[in-house]
Amino acid sequence: MISAVLDTNVLASGTVSSYNPPSQILDAWRLGQFELITSEHIINELYRTFQKPYFQNHISADDMISFIDLLQNESTITPITTKVSGVAVHPEDDIILATAVSAKADYLVTGDVRLLQKVGSTFREVKLVNPIDFLKILKQQT
Repeated sequence: MISAVLDTNVLASGTVSSYNPPSQILDAWRLGQFELITSEHIINELYRTFQKPYFQNHISADDMISFIDLLQNESTITPITTKVSGVAVHPEDDIILATAVSAKADYLVTGDVRLLQKVGSTFREVKLVNPIDFLKILKQQT
């Protein structure tokens, strides 16, 4: 089974709509089509993201809590054992890369075009893909 780290924006975006690629990825995870890997840092960042007005206006507090609980109980939470610094466009994204590398994930799914442009398609054996391309990969697996 393939494994993937979803960046915080993909996770958050997947909770807003049931029709966008991030939500389809979360549906595939719930159906057991891939192993979702997270870290305490990603879960904490997701919680902070949910506090922003956009998400406060689009997701109920109960749904936010339920989703974070689901991640904590059903995803694979990996300790960050590999340091990554100065690689990503935004310093906070280095820890997302570090999560993927530490877990030896197959994929890091991100919608951050600048990260994809700067890092390229692979970082320390982890493939970086956008949500649409990850959906195509999942369809090839079934």
